[in-house]
Amino acid sequence: MNTTELIDNYIAIWNETDDERRLALIAQTWTEDASYLDPMVSGEGQGGIDAMTQAVQTQFTGLKFRRTGDVDTHHDRVRFTWELGPENGAALAGGVDFGVIAEGRLKTITGFLDFAPTAG
Repeated sequence: MNTTELIDNYIAIWNETDDERRLALIAQTWTEDASYLDPMVSGEGQGGIDAMTQAVQTQFTGLKFRRTGDVDTHHDRVRFTWELGPENGAALAGGVDFGVIAEGRLKTITGFLDFAPTAG
């Protein structure tokens, strides 16, 4: 799997609501000791990534993540932009993620939000 396919799998994880398929994607995409961190959520290990993903799906029911733009890589590093919104609607949130790849899978992702809904 090339890096773009890896990141597309990563995005698919956020959208996959079937537990069995999501867990299979996580095992294929993330290392066992993986970690994720953004300003709103974090997860450690494949189990933590799954729990975090389920929590985000519950919070944003009916919305879909999508990659925007190309995947940029050098050495073992990757960055890409994404957005979250209704399947055929305007984005409600978006940002950029930076990651480290180890043995063809994601080891870490650090996410930054460029825009998101505000409370109130």
